[in-house]
Amino acid sequence: MEKHATHIVWDWNGTLFHDIDAVIGATNSAFEEIGLAPITLETYRELYCVPIPRFYERLMGRLPSEAEWLVMDEAFHRHYSEHRLRCGLAEGVDLLLEAWQTAGGSQSILSMFGHDELIPLVRGFGIESRFVLVEGRTGPSGGTKSAQMVRHLAALEQVDPGRTVVIGDAADDAVAARDVGARAVLYTGGSHSRASLEAAAVPGVPVVDTLAEAVEMAGALVA
Repeated sequence: MEKHATHIVWDWNGTLFHDIDAVIGATNSAFEEIGLAPITLETYRELYCVPIPRFYERLMGRLPSEAEWLVMDEAFHRHYSEHRLRCGLAEGVDLLLEAWQTAGGSQSILSMFGHDELIPLVRGFGIESRFVLVEGRTGPSGGTKSAQMVRHLAALEQVDPGRTVVIGDAADDAVAARDVGARAVLYTGGSHSRASLEAAAVPGVPVVDTLAEAVEMAGALVA
């Protein structure tokens, strides 16, 4: 890998992996267990944020207690494991990853999805060889991505943060990119609506509606 090559750090959930229907289904199944009303996709995309307890605060009108958070988090992940079985890669992902690699760019995955679940999932889609590194979350769930992004890029010794673009579906991806000196492109196909991305994201971060646009923009940002 050449130091001057452009590197893409891909988010997984809601970006490469089109799982927003599973997320909504798991969220509402978890809510049902603790007596909360279900929410729509539109409400989720307008209010979603991290850390996740803040998202629940927006929905409940108060922060969940520690005990409530543990119940909600466990219920969400249990239901998500069932719902995600019906999900697949976002449209055109296979060709985009292949084209970027063939053109000489490098790419990796950094996800807040559990590492031990992420690796077999990526491998099962037959795309693992497209990435120089695939990393998921190893600590508690519900947090932000910045600290993990620092460790991720540090592990990629040949990757220059100044020639790195993070592609994700959440404002937190843009914050994590900023915190390591990288650029970001945000995608509207996952956890946020365009309006909420544009309102919450780091100023100057482009927002696109397709992953093809995101890759094209990534190349232009560090040209």
